[in-house]
Amino acid sequence: MSMTSPQGRSDADLRARLGTGRQLDDFLGSNVSLLIRTDFGDDAAWRDTAAAAMAPGEGEDSDFAANLTCVDNPDNDGLSITALLDRIGDALPYFVFIADTEAITNPEHPILVVGTGPEETRHRRGRTFRVIPTQMWGVENNLSLSNMDFDSFAYATDPNGVFRGF
Repeated sequence: MSMTSPQGRSDADLRARLGTGRQLDDFLGSNVSLLIRTDFGDDAAWRDTAAAAMAPGEGEDSDFAANLTCVDNPDNDGLSITALLDRIGDALPYFVFIADTEAITNPEHPILVVGTGPEETRHRRGRTFRVIPTQMWGVENNLSLSNMDFDSFAYATDPNGVFRGF
């Protein structure tokens, strides 16, 4: 019998999507939305955070979900924004999501969003904000399709720098 998570995904589907062992460098230069795990202190919290981030929206937004490629590899433990930007260089992706210590340990699991695009393309490289998992679909969908830009979300955060929706 297959178990189903609260977000409606089977355990086997979720395990496959968690990206255990994936190498970050394999996805650099590609146009995928990455959720990179950088905190390895609590596997269950990582699983909960990633599942919530990939869950469909609620109510009238239930047809939408974040299309994330998870990278769960201890090589990224403690990866800093500076080191991440150095690894990415000027190539795609132009934004990434990070499951850092704050995202893993905070009960709201606010995931870090990092702008990684080159400045000559009007991106603010290294700019960050956080997003609660229930709003991941909106941020990921709109950034990946260029319907909205990074600053639109960053300017709509609360006083703690967390995007909670419009």
